[in-house]
Amino acid sequence: MIKKIDIESEEFQTELELTKQFTDNVCEKYNFVYNPEDDVNESIQMGLTRNKMIYGKRYCPCFMVIGNTQEERDKEENRLCPCTPALTKEIPAQGHCHCAIFCTPEYVDEVTKEEIPSIDEQKHSMGLSKEQCQELLKKSQLNANEIEALLEARSLGYVDFLLVDTREWMEWVGGRIKGTDYLVPTTSFYQSLEQIEDKKEIPIILYCHSGSRSAYCQKIMLNSGYKNVINFDYGIMTYQGDIISGEE
Repeated sequence: MIKKIDIESEEFQTELELTKQFTDNVCEKYNFVYNPEDDVNESIQMGLTRNKMIYGKRYCPCFMVIGNTQEERDKEENRLCPCTPALTKEIPAQGHCHCAIFCTPEYVDEVTKEEIPSIDEQKHSMGLSKEQCQELLKKSQLNANEIEALLEARSLGYVDFLLVDTREWMEWVGGRIKGTDYLVPTTSFYQSLEQIEDKKEIPIILYCHSGSRSAYCQKIMLNSGYKNVINFDYGIMTYQGDIISGEE
């Protein structure tokens, strides 16, 4: 069941401010810095806020929360922010946690020096042949131009696939890629996945904000018998095509 929370409500906004104070304290305590992409930080803070309101704890929004009761959730290895894997493995090894909100100063210095992939710097590739589109659907990762080209090709009947948003309902309402077929939020993933349980043979493209949550869901789906699951690398934050908002 997809849980809906009004992000404009006073309750959510109050809890969001508390979450921002919480992540500030995490950075100060562990000498972390925020991701240089503000959208990444805001998305994770909103996800932490949502989980706090639903479950009473700030579970990591990049992973599903397992367990129907607090007792069941405590027995599972649910990631509670700042999670142990991030502190002991991910940040020391990669310079950032899985969600990418908490980073080391060295990592941020390095990535800000690098040339960040930009959709504007890539040649747009619309008008692909049916064969070219079919080849794209064999890849494990796609960029924004390729997603847009495939959506155009699907509208022409060249290929068939599903486009699935793995973000949360409040992000979906705020803005999603036009042509998205299903919302399967990461935090209620197994329940929401039932919508497409009978579509394991169809190519499925997953996306989230930056490509992190969708990559996690991609692994789960491939391990669950889905034949062809593709991740939208870098996510909706790089998409330059049509975006729609609202519940419908």
